[in-house]
Amino acid sequence: MGGTRFIGVFLSRLLVKEGHQVTLFTRGKSPIAKQLPGESDQDFADFSSKILHLKGDRKDYDFVKSSLSAEGFDVVYDINGREAEEVEPIIDALPKLEQYIYCSSAGVYLKSDILPHCEEDAVDPKSRHKGKLETESLLQSKGVNWTSIRPVYIYGPLNYNPVEEWFFHRLKAGRPIPVPNSGIQISQLGHVKDLATAFLNVLGNEKASREIFNISGEKYVTFDGLAKACAKAGGFPEPEIVHYNPKEFDFGKKKAFPFRDQHFFASVEKAKHVLGWKPEFDLVEGLTDSYNLDFGRGTFRKEADFTTDDMILSKKLVLQ
Repeated sequence: MGGTRFIGVFLSRLLVKEGHQVTLFTRGKSPIAKQLPGESDQDFADFSSKILHLKGDRKDYDFVKSSLSAEGFDVVYDINGREAEEVEPIIDALPKLEQYIYCSSAGVYLKSDILPHCEEDAVDPKSRHKGKLETESLLQSKGVNWTSIRPVYIYGPLNYNPVEEWFFHRLKAGRPIPVPNSGIQISQLGHVKDLATAFLNVLGNEKASREIFNISGEKYVTFDGLAKACAKAGGFPEPEIVHYNPKEFDFGKKKAFPFRDQHFFASVEKAKHVLGWKPEFDLVEGLTDSYNLDFGRGTFRKEADFTTDDMILSKKLVLQ
């Protein structure tokens, strides 16, 4: 379910290389096969000749039931599911389903003073990811063989969330980087290719049956450290970092910083020990990969918007 935007683009390639027959269920608004930056013509031709497509809207539950039932898939990778009601018709359509592999989020954890978040930690039923939490509960109640992956912040080429891109825009423009409060808030990023590998590792893996796994990078990073890591990855000078108090500003509906202003990171030890999974990329290596294959080639998802930066910097100048 999904597969043409970010995570699924890399996962589908891994699955095809492993010899699986892969069908992408999408609305058909984006090409099913698009050559990736750095992908050889031969690899792309091989992938595009093997990938299959089922066009439809996953919210059209009658169509989902009839089309999936007719195909009789063995495994479902649900990359873009947000609500439990979107998942139930899929399970109902596939009574012989061997495994349902779900992309959840570490955002389901209840905010805590004790970190890192582990898979058995308390969850927040009121979080903005509550639909994913309800989906995990549904999978448990349905008695299907399921696995849920909880990424933290995902980055890498084609990222549609302004994670590393937010920093790269400012670095390229030679601008100071505004960071809320002290800048020592600790966060965590995981490369999309490492996430795709984890999704592959749980396929048909008995150790992953009815289990939840956090997936991200092995190390954590401060906000200031991330700004410096992005600069290093893109070959920019070490940036000027400007700290500010968000409470002193009214940014309206604009988001002044791409991360939640708190410590937020999770343990990946369970995935390492149970699945034998290990991230390939450390942070600077991963950011370099993202920069070289995306932003450094002049491609990005969102245009630079320095409106909130200017508000912060102008107040700093006045105070000086």
